[in-house]
Amino acid sequence: MDIQALILRLTAYLARNLWIAEVFIVVFLVLLANLVARRLLNRLYRKLQRTENPWDDALIDALRKPVALLIWITGITFAARIVGQETGAAIFEAIVPLRDLGVVVTMTWFLVRLVKRVETSIITHRQQLGKRVDRTAVEAVSKLARAAAIITGTLVALQTLGYSISGVLAFGGIGGVAIGFASKDLLANFFGGLILYLDRPFITGDWIRSPDRDIEGTVEHIGWRLTLIRTFDKRPLYVPNSTFANIAVENPSRMTHRRIYETVGIRYDDAGKIAAIVREVKEMLINHPAIDEAQTLMVNFTTFAPSSLDFFIYAFTHTTAWAEFHEIKQDVLLQINRIIADHGAEIAFPTSTLHVPEGVTLLGASTDDNARSVP
Repeated sequence: MDIQALILRLTAYLARNLWIAEVFIVVFLVLLANLVARRLLNRLYRKLQRTENPWDDALIDALRKPVALLIWITGITFAARIVGQETGAAIFEAIVPLRDLGVVVTMTWFLVRLVKRVETSIITHRQQLGKRVDRTAVEAVSKLARAAAIITGTLVALQTLGYSISGVLAFGGIGGVAIGFASKDLLANFFGGLILYLDRPFITGDWIRSPDRDIEGTVEHIGWRLTLIRTFDKRPLYVPNSTFANIAVENPSRMTHRRIYETVGIRYDDAGKIAAIVREVKEMLINHPAIDEAQTLMVNFTTFAPSSLDFFIYAFTHTTAWAEFHEIKQDVLLQINRIIADHGAEIAFPTSTLHVPEGVTLLGASTDDNARSVP
């Protein structure tokens, strides 16, 4: 009888506490599922990285962490329901709404990660193919897509928690007016950034400058509020986007050619040689491989300067690269100097000629008796 009673008590105890084993099994299965999913997705991601298609890499990479979170949300809420059914605690009544909220958050997180990975894949893939990529446009579309995913996820989450979306939108419309007045500068910068993305007067990597403001440098980042410009002395310059709506912006990065515009002067003693020098300099520019003869090309004698006879050269190079342009300009100037020297002429420098009339008498500083007459 004692053994039978012990067995009955043990059976009753196990029956009363069977939920503990169920919770343990659920947690164990969650850990196992998480481990299997992580290894499977990591192996699949490494395999897809060896393919030429960049989109599957982005999808799997964006999926890895949200899948792990979704497994944990599902397992923990299931285990919590078991505990709630056994204990009857009121706090476990919130398990189902929290689970739904967690699913919405996970899906939103996945979409945000996917958009970001697609953005990176597009830029990297086109760079690997040697194609030009408009980073500004790609980043703009990416930011809009992520903002849309977050806003949609927030509205769905509110609806999941029992809040009326129509009421939230109505409150947002009324509050938006007050917020608009309070943050007009912030909104001006936001819409200024939107205009920059749409009109694209410059993109990331462009060299820009403004004659209206002390702004010059390379665009590093275009945000929704600020644009980061790296000046040529490597200082970061943060410009509010609304500023660009009120100033003129020059974009030298989009120039088609670079201009050589120089004036050269030779001595008045070489006046008889200037026509031949001008003619030979023009022939040199026409035949120079780095000069675009299809553009305006002029070499003309222009001025009787105080100390020189001046002619100017006006030509355009094929390249727009700053360093390469200066190498070409240096070569052109050296060849002009050689042409002038070959004609026996010299480049003029500022001089003054003093004409002394005949018969001027210079008086000595010591005595008047030592005066001398200079013819």
